[in-house]
Amino acid sequence: MKKIALCVLLGLFSGGAFAAGGGGDLMDAQVDVSDTASLQRGAKLFANNCMGCHSAEYMRWNALPEGLGVSMETIEETLIYGSYQQGDMMNVAMRGADAADWFGAEPPDLSLTARSRGADWVYTYLNSFYRDPDASIGWNNQLLANSSMPHVLWRLQGVPEPTYEEQGGELLVAGIQVPEAQAGTLSEAEYHQATRDITNFMAFVAEPVRAKRQEIGVWVIGFLVVFTALAYLLKREYWRDIH
Repeated sequence: MKKIALCVLLGLFSGGAFAAGGGGDLMDAQVDVSDTASLQRGAKLFANNCMGCHSAEYMRWNALPEGLGVSMETIEETLIYGSYQQGDMMNVAMRGADAADWFGAEPPDLSLTARSRGADWVYTYLNSFYRDPDASIGWNNQLLANSSMPHVLWRLQGVPEPTYEEQGGELLVAGIQVPEAQAGTLSEAEYHQATRDITNFMAFVAEPVRAKRQEIGVWVIGFLVVFTALAYLLKREYWRDIH
């Protein structure tokens, strides 16, 4: 009986524990793949800013309508640039060899990044770029130092400048801030919402059935709770006259 109760408790609390991911230094992405408005905004931002270089080759375009709550016609009109055939994956036109020549490395596919790295990691990464004149591309990243990816969202955020602190006799980046004169088209809160929407969409792409799985999970946990209560009452009835 105790084992059954323990399993139910583990089921109730393990989802939140494993969903957090990452370490204490990561920002909380607060992803919610059931938020279709966020997924729609994230899909648009992803298609317009990320898919210039990155693909999501394990996701089909025609799998988006159900998760985003829009028609396939809307997907074709707002997200797909160029020709499209039924069943096409979310690939980019840029060849990997060309990308390697231009950027020094082929941009990774982003289909499973939110699962392999964690949504909090993705969200923190998008909020950790800063201007670095010493870097080959003019940008650096607090979370992933010397990343070969430029800050493609700088027009939205502005130009983040690093703040330094001395540790062990050397200057290290302690934080970043956007000077008012270098502000982007979005406020800080709006930019955080935009990067959260992108992260939310990437979490959906990494596991399209996640929202349905979570919905079913609630019913399963509810069943286990009711079953545990009934099993306990049945046990009391069987052993009531036995001393």
